[in-house]
Amino acid sequence: MLDEWLIRLTEVVVPLINLIALAVIVAGTLEAVIGALATIVWRRRDGSIRAIWMHYSRWLVAGLTFQLAADIIETSAAPSWDDIGQLAAIAAIRTFLNFFLERDISEMDEKRREETTGPEITEPRSRP
Repeated sequence: MLDEWLIRLTEVVVPLINLIALAVIVAGTLEAVIGALATIVWRRRDGSIRAIWMHYSRWLVAGLTFQLAADIIETSAAPSWDDIGQLAAIAAIRTFLNFFLERDISEMDEKRREETTGPEITEPRSRP
């Protein structure tokens, strides 16, 4: 009886979470397109296109995270090998994207700090 209830709840919740993922990705896509068009129209060369894509990638990672959550719920209700394989693929893609996104964000933050404060100067260590 509890299993049936969980399966029915999963049938309702999974499409809702996928709808949230879709909304997040569409919102991020619209924002990126508008930002890119504005950059092209006003011919900005201040690196704003890179910032737009970085921000867009955050939207995509958020969307993938929601999709991963939906897949985890769906797989836990009635796991098949296809479901498990799809879940593993989505988890691998999300991990891959997140790793490179975090690296790019760190690089951008470091460049911004250098632009505002100048490069960090370190004094050579004296040897004892």
